[in-house]
Order: sequence, then C-alpha cells, then structure tokens
Amino acid sequence: MASPDRSNPAAEANVQPAMEQINRHLKVLDERLDNMDSVITSLVERVLHQPLTLEISCPKCGHRIEVNITSSSRLRD
Repeated sequence: MASPDRSNPAAEANVQPAMEQINRHLKVLDERLDNMDSVITSLVERVLHQPLTLEISCPKCGHRIEVNITSSSRLRD
C-alpha cells in the first residue's frame, strides 16, 4: 500500500473516513461471525441431545435422500 502524501492535506483527509469505514465493516463481520457461531453451537447441541434428520432432494433426478444424525458423546467445555 502506498504511503499517503504528507504535503497534500486532501489526501490526508480521505484516510480518516476510509479507516472509519474499515472499522465499521470489521464490526459487522465480527457480529456476523458471532451469529454464525451461535447457530452452529445450537445445532451441535441439538444433535448431541436428540436425533436430527435431514431430507435432501437431488436437483437432477428429484430422488430424496434422508440422513439421520445421532450421537451419544458430549462436547467438552
């Protein structure tokens, strides 16, 4: 990344809003990752407590595939 031109005040003024935008994007990304973590954690807990059945249809032939997921092990905290 090129260093900003110190003699040009307009170039220096553009750096601050860009950094603020990057910080906002990072905060949004962090929130989304936290939400994904919560969803995945709740799914894993559900699988560990009771059976989970997924039914998937083939997009080409339409054949239905049923997947049963069960587990008797527990995750360590």
